[in-house]
Amino acid sequence: MVSVVRVHFPSDIPIVGCELTPYVVLRKLDKSLITDDVDETAPVDGHFLRYKWYRIQSDKKVEVCSVHPTEQATLQCLGCVKAKIPVAKSYHCSTECFSNAWQHHRVLHDWAASAINDNGTEEEELFARFNSSSSGATNTNLPPTGSTVNLSNGSAAPVYPSAVAQRSHGETWFEVGCSKTYTPSADDIGHTLKFECVVVDAETKQPVRSPSQIATARVIPAPMPTPRRLIPVSAVDANGHLDLNGRLSSFGTFTVLSYNTLADVYATSESYSYCPSWARSWNYRRQNLLREIVGYRADIVCLQEVRFSLSLYSLSNMLYCLSGFPVIYNISDIYVQNDHFEEFFSPELDMHGYQAIYKRKTSEVSQTLDGCATFFRWDRFSHVKKYEVEFNKAAQSLTEAVVPNAQKKIALSRLVKDNVALILVLEAKFGHQGIDNPGKRQLLCVANTHVNVHQDLKDVKLWQVHTLLKGLEKIAASADIPMLVCGDFDSAPGSSPHALLAMGKVDQMHPDLSVDPLGILRPVAKLSHQLPLVSAYSSFARGVGPALEQQRRRMDPSTNEPLFTNCTRDFIGTHDYIFYTADSLTVTSLLELLDEDNLRKDTALPSPVWSSDHIALLAEFHCKPRVRR
Repeated sequence: MVSVVRVHFPSDIPIVGCELTPYVVLRKLDKSLITDDVDETAPVDGHFLRYKWYRIQSDKKVEVCSVHPTEQATLQCLGCVKAKIPVAKSYHCSTECFSNAWQHHRVLHDWAASAINDNGTEEEELFARFNSSSSGATNTNLPPTGSTVNLSNGSAAPVYPSAVAQRSHGETWFEVGCSKTYTPSADDIGHTLKFECVVVDAETKQPVRSPSQIATARVIPAPMPTPRRLIPVSAVDANGHLDLNGRLSSFGTFTVLSYNTLADVYATSESYSYCPSWARSWNYRRQNLLREIVGYRADIVCLQEVRFSLSLYSLSNMLYCLSGFPVIYNISDIYVQNDHFEEFFSPELDMHGYQAIYKRKTSEVSQTLDGCATFFRWDRFSHVKKYEVEFNKAAQSLTEAVVPNAQKKIALSRLVKDNVALILVLEAKFGHQGIDNPGKRQLLCVANTHVNVHQDLKDVKLWQVHTLLKGLEKIAASADIPMLVCGDFDSAPGSSPHALLAMGKVDQMHPDLSVDPLGILRPVAKLSHQLPLVSAYSSFARGVGPALEQQRRRMDPSTNEPLFTNCTRDFIGTHDYIFYTADSLTVTSLLELLDEDNLRKDTALPSPVWSSDHIALLAEFHCKPRVRR
């Protein structure tokens, strides 16, 4: 007979809009363990599992703090109520909490007042929240507490029936779902949920054992960040020339987002112990990331560290499920598909109008695979061509050509890092009738990469960036095409990879060049390219206007780059960039940078508010009149 060995939640704290999926470990007749969802349509050993979810109703409703969601609220900001800001943002656990948060909290008031004065926008347009009716996200806020939410959660009947479902130990529970998963709604905030599963005979449809039950902590609202604004920059090109007509002759305007999303395999308690476990869990982070990405409404989205792999079943959860004793499994014992591209990002963004193309890392060094994913709106662009750069293959060609036989093995061990780049050629579906070239196709080349190389291997990092740029030069030589180079280059401003990207060459006296044991960087004169690349965020330094002054305070004046795009407890600096060809594109707006003091309220990134250790970068571009390079 099939039996339930253990039931366990991956996170102790349920969050509104984040799907709850318990780990249920079963023992079959042959004593083997499985974690599959055994439903009535596919019984195992003549049995299946029946699930139910309950919400406690006898507890007094508890409001929770918007800053510290695990704490009970003791006061409410009446200004939020008057401004019709989502009610969950109005609660605080103490006067000290409210006072400390006021500098950033008042921004919500300003945003609400500004939007209503400008165009009457309702708060659901201002404050993107999880869509409580699916695993996806939209830019609408959740209904206020006490309203009815149209959530099926596996049931064709209303979620909250009027009849009492269960009474136990003086508590009253209402049935709210009958599938293995459940997505908490706003109505669940402050309440406890209970999950129940029972083994059922496939023939008699009767339970054969007592139900296994597990209760959650109180449901908390999803933390909601202050919306990041798109800041216009004046029509000043990379050479400092002002467009005196106040407009650009172009084929159209489009936006590009670049974001390292922090693959879940790297989001460990060892690396990010300051981030609460529930905020580190992939079930929470994926919804928060999706909400953020969709909220930007970018035409092109370049993501790094998007997971695509088969991995051993989460060992920590399995050990917990099997009573906490350390057990070592063979790699073939229990596998689960852990494909965040195919199972999450691609289908979710498809629902928002994006086509997806993915390039996963090669697997010669690591079996944990992530990769680069590029998405584009199919109503704005069509896919023309794809190029894939595998730096491992380039390393093999290089060692064959320039490294002596005796050193080939050592060279490959240094050069092979599994990194890749994804290059797409897209055709714009807007503004084809330009005054310069009527009816001519408007193409765009977008490169997306993650140069993930240890800081000690400066030669390898520079060589990979140089290899990518040489590939882009070949594309530029064959087509008159604007170019974007996006990604996490794991290189700070002033480093040799950044110099190569931004300046087109590396000074022969650059200190990074002292690290070259294989001689792959010689002669130094070859470390150059002819692409007129400029960092998009340097436009903050060239623009004029009061809105730019605040952004300039978040820039490094010596490099004209952001002070940081990556912020952890142990490191803060800039590794992420959007470069563009300045002879064919002009930056018109940039997504505002984040304030370090604000982030440090949660120690660092990731946090309950921001679900990656990097921040998203976004730039809006105009295509210039076509000038042949």
